[in-house]
Amino acid sequence: MAKIIDGKIIAQGIKDEVREKAAKLFEATGVRPKLSVILVGDDPGSQVYVRNKEKACAEAGIETETHRLPASYDEKQLIELIKGLNAEQKVHGILVQLPLPKCFNEKEVLINVAPAKDVDGLHIENLGRLFAGQEPYFYPCTPSGIIRLILSTGAQIKGKEAVVVGRSNIVGKPTAMLLLGQHATVTICHSRTMNLGEIVKRADILVAAIGKAGTIKADMIKRGAIVIDVGMNRLPTGLAGDVDFEGAREVAGYITPVPGGVGPMTIAMLLSNTLTSAERFAGYR
Repeated sequence: MAKIIDGKIIAQGIKDEVREKAAKLFEATGVRPKLSVILVGDDPGSQVYVRNKEKACAEAGIETETHRLPASYDEKQLIELIKGLNAEQKVHGILVQLPLPKCFNEKEVLINVAPAKDVDGLHIENLGRLFAGQEPYFYPCTPSGIIRLILSTGAQIKGKEAVVVGRSNIVGKPTAMLLLGQHATVTICHSRTMNLGEIVKRADILVAAIGKAGTIKADMIKRGAIVIDVGMNRLPTGLAGDVDFEGAREVAGYITPVPGGVGPMTIAMLLSNTLTSAERFAGYR
């Protein structure tokens, strides 16, 4: 029976650390970390995510301001808003909640966020630095949280065979690069991969981020593997991951639940990145 990797507990430890460091930063410099969130439209999932981020920031001593904009908002105005936040000294992190309404060009919007305030770690410069083996301003939140979850098991990543199922720019690709940085041997699979089960079966470390409930079955998992389930699929019965959890936990060595695994870590790493940005702007690092 697999041991459960409790993302809530690990994330809480990170939040506690951020709160302590944020208090010390304010005491030493008078600077309080501040995150500006931009929410365009009325997507229900995005509304929930933003509220969760606001709550987590408040608990960690990070100030937030949320710009709630209608879906009809002009893209040029949105870019001007971002540029204004880039220039605002008291704003240390800028987060554009995705997805944007379909009428927006996400790439064009995101590229206008200053890389030094891109606490989501998704600006092309930050991703480019990551892929070039250079230090980005910030590592993407979900992938860096995934690495923390893996390391929490006490296992070494170095020399292990890792399989990432999913090739998105937000999760799959940067997670693969972070695993490479930890000296794993990495394979990226996706929806068109042939013989998916055979490849996944080799994984000492499996990251499932394909966005389809129950894609990874128990018979695809190597006994004793570390299984990180990034999937957040909304079904009539509730949230479900990309992994058949009940079957997989009979085979895996460690496994993350959905919910309560990767999700809390994403927010925790966002808080950590925002604190880091504030420390840099205050000359405290």
